[in-house]
Amino acid sequence: MLKIAVLVLLCAATINADCGTLQRLKVKAQWADAFGTSTDREAFGTALWKAIFAQAPEARSLFDRVNGDDVNSPDFQAHSSRVLSGLDQCISLLDDAGTLEAQLEHLNGQHDERNIPSNYFNVFGEALLQVVPAQLGRCFDRDAWSACYEVIAQGIKS
Repeated sequence: MLKIAVLVLLCAATINADCGTLQRLKVKAQWADAFGTSTDREAFGTALWKAIFAQAPEARSLFDRVNGDDVNSPDFQAHSSRVLSGLDQCISLLDDAGTLEAQLEHLNGQHDERNIPSNYFNVFGEALLQVVPAQLGRCFDRDAWSACYEVIAQGIKS
């Protein structure tokens, strides 16, 4: 009986750590609620970048060309919009493997050109896991988000 209980727990842990179909759909739905529209998106972006720079203040230097010292500046807000549009596309494509792969390859090329160190994808992910639940409240599924963000981050880093 103990073996069966352990097996069930291992299966549950494996399912929770996966970015499967259900998790992908859940992340897409939660993203739509959290990211919102129009000025909600600007506020979301500002909160996200503040969380990123709180974790890694040295990361601001990666954004000198877009006035990374001032997340409220028009240049940085435009950059934030571009980054979040890319993330929005990736999340929207979570259930379209071929197109997602092509998008991730494109984003990989952009990040390679700018020599973005891979550790900052972890920082971005941690910030995302702070800001999204602040928008959603209790319905946030951390396991689904962690697993599906990892798919996106690994695709951009590889």
